[in-house]
Amino acid sequence: MKRKGIFAMFALSLLMALGAAGVAMNWMQEQGGENEALADATQVVVAALQVPFGTTVQASDLKVVTMPKDVVPPSSFNDVESVVGRVSNQVIYPGEIVLEGRVSEHMGGSALAALLDPGKRAMSVRVDDVVGVAGFLLPGNRVDVLSTKRNGSRNNVETKTVLRNLKVLAVDQIASQERDGPVIVRAVTLEVSTKEAESLVKATQEGKVQLTLRNPLEKEGESDLLVAQRSVMNVDEPEEPASPPPRRAAPVRHQVQVIRGTQSSTVSVRN
Repeated sequence: MKRKGIFAMFALSLLMALGAAGVAMNWMQEQGGENEALADATQVVVAALQVPFGTTVQASDLKVVTMPKDVVPPSSFNDVESVVGRVSNQVIYPGEIVLEGRVSEHMGGSALAALLDPGKRAMSVRVDDVVGVAGFLLPGNRVDVLSTKRNGSRNNVETKTVLRNLKVLAVDQIASQERDGPVIVRAVTLEVSTKEAESLVKATQEGKVQLTLRNPLEKEGESDLLVAQRSVMNVDEPEEPASPPPRRAAPVRHQVQVIRGTQSSTVSVRN
């Protein structure tokens, strides 16, 4: 009886030992899987709040999350300090990964200067409710610039498109895109090159300018580019070649016989 009790105790101890070993092995495997997952993860900066267009990014606008390395964009940031102080050139929504192309370096001064592309300038144009497309212009829109001037008489008015596909940087002193209804403004700030700035100043001095709103999905056609280049270089559109003057009909010669006494001669007469 005692021997049976000893075997039972031994069997029970063996089962408990095997169970403990299995639990320990599972725990080690789980820990190893977590370590591997942590090794394949990295920190990424995302927006904690909505960051409006043209505003300086603050630390309170951001947070850091852990994501797998294989799904993180290469142009993202891994620490908040590298983003703080930059200027958003597009609206950044909550939970969106902050990319280098969405924020611009701000070296001081106005935040608007950080929104300019390399080689571009900001230039303001005075507008009214008509020129400003009835108040429907927003920062980030694209516009064409038309120039109207009088040539000589009062009834001889010439209108042509002098600049195309310019980006609107600000409306009045507002660079935010968060607006739904129309607002009548007094000035629009456009992004232009130095040549485009010269053409725009010339157009405002010679006559009146008008802005036309472009469809953001519209692609710049080859003909539009040629017209824009001619406008920037102050080259007029090629004129139709003048038709050559009509040829004059060749003169017709007639033979006239002249009789003088007994002598006769023939004379050529031209019309």
